[in-house]
Amino acid sequence: MPRERSVPPSFAASKHVLPQPFWSNHDQAVECYWRVWELAFKHIRRPTAENGFVANYIDTAFNDNLFMWDSAFILLFARYGSRAFNFQRTLDNLYCKQHPDGFICREIRELDGSDLFHRFDPASTGPNVMPWTEWEYYQVFGDRDRLARVFPVLVAYHQWLRTYRTWPDGSYWTSGWGCGMDNQPRVPVMPRTEAHQTAWWSHGHMTWVDACLQQILSARLLLRMAGVLDRTSEMDDFQAEDEQLSRFVNDRLWDDQTAFYYDRRRDGELSDVKIIGAFWSLLADVVPPDRLAALVAHLENPAEFNRPHRVPTLSADHPDYQADGGYWLGGVWPPTNYMILRGLSKAGYDTLAHDIAMNHLDNVVKVFEKTGTVWENLAPESAAPGNPAKPDFVGWGGLPPTAVLFEYVFGLRPDFERGLLTWDVRLLDDHGVTQYPFGREGLLDLKCLRRRSQSEKPIIEAVSNVALDMHVLWDGGREVLHLEPRSTTGNHRRVQ
Repeated sequence: MPRERSVPPSFAASKHVLPQPFWSNHDQAVECYWRVWELAFKHIRRPTAENGFVANYIDTAFNDNLFMWDSAFILLFARYGSRAFNFQRTLDNLYCKQHPDGFICREIRELDGSDLFHRFDPASTGPNVMPWTEWEYYQVFGDRDRLARVFPVLVAYHQWLRTYRTWPDGSYWTSGWGCGMDNQPRVPVMPRTEAHQTAWWSHGHMTWVDACLQQILSARLLLRMAGVLDRTSEMDDFQAEDEQLSRFVNDRLWDDQTAFYYDRRRDGELSDVKIIGAFWSLLADVVPPDRLAALVAHLENPAEFNRPHRVPTLSADHPDYQADGGYWLGGVWPPTNYMILRGLSKAGYDTLAHDIAMNHLDNVVKVFEKTGTVWENLAPESAAPGNPAKPDFVGWGGLPPTAVLFEYVFGLRPDFERGLLTWDVRLLDDHGVTQYPFGREGLLDLKCLRRRSQSEKPIIEAVSNVALDMHVLWDGGREVLHLEPRSTTGNHRRVQ
């Protein structure tokens, strides 16, 4: 693939084509939204002859390396800016570095394009969330051509993990660095003074619950992609793995007494460390119905994950939990919070998702008011940056003021494949967004007028240049609006 040579646009030149949110009485949230985009455009980089990258990209904003899972999460909000800049091609710079056996390093040097780790280093790769990012992009833009291009890359990477990151029973392993949650107390070590280092790069001879759940999610999304691309006949091994691994997770990684999924240690016993990674089970949709309420209840428990800033990455009842976050010892991280929200939607817990989103965005905006920027992670016990945490982190710090604002505070969730936009109205203030993207050509202007109560039927004003169905939901009601491309005089549809 030839190297891209175009000059990336500036924020000033792009602002007018980005989605334009408005929210009465919440000017700071809107200001934070625009600060995110300002930082995002500031962090756009061009490929060089030395690194061999093939596309302009958004830098991770952490060091001089391009990170796999950071990039995947960055694009989950950056997709909303695709009319100004094709952020999605950031992943192409990882794909172009794929080895012939399917391996992709999780961290690639921007200086010379080399892998930071040898492929067989336990910390060399992961987490495997790129299929999720690509599928979400497809859900918004319906770009079948891109799906066809990236599908073989994602299949080969999944198969590499299956070959080199599994135990004989088919379960997956990783490490602190490989799972992305560096310093969690998951690997049992002696003496404890070495725990921080061992947790970073040791697999501990364990089955890692988040790695297993991410592979289930990957397999299921690749099967859906195969359906779109008429390649299902090639995917028998993925169907078989999905079924086998889902059984394993529910039979071997679930504890009935505490109603939670855990890592499995080398002696066959389950860990007792409750981590946020267990909630990938919601997004992967593997939780049996009779276990769902008990698992979700952990997110409502103040002794565990329902802290002043939701959701800490380590349960608050663990002795290593830290009030300032301690990085992954309770820190609130935008990517894992976004995963929680999407998982709750998948499981039908939209009210809880909205509550967590409001709490999360409120804390992010409070920290923005104090510091003028967004952060890599935040403290769970107060409205403060985490310790440690990098500022100006866009980076996945851009998720709460953009994707979380649109999808869970405003309640706008697109499904281009079905020609559907769901608007789950929960706010009482005037709010909405103009130039909201839907598909490669669609632009919507959306407004919900002020209401007096949650049960009051919302008045929606919507203008679209493409045909779609909009499902409007509110407390106690729902209505379907069919929008047609606007005429020269406009096409306003109101729910009232």
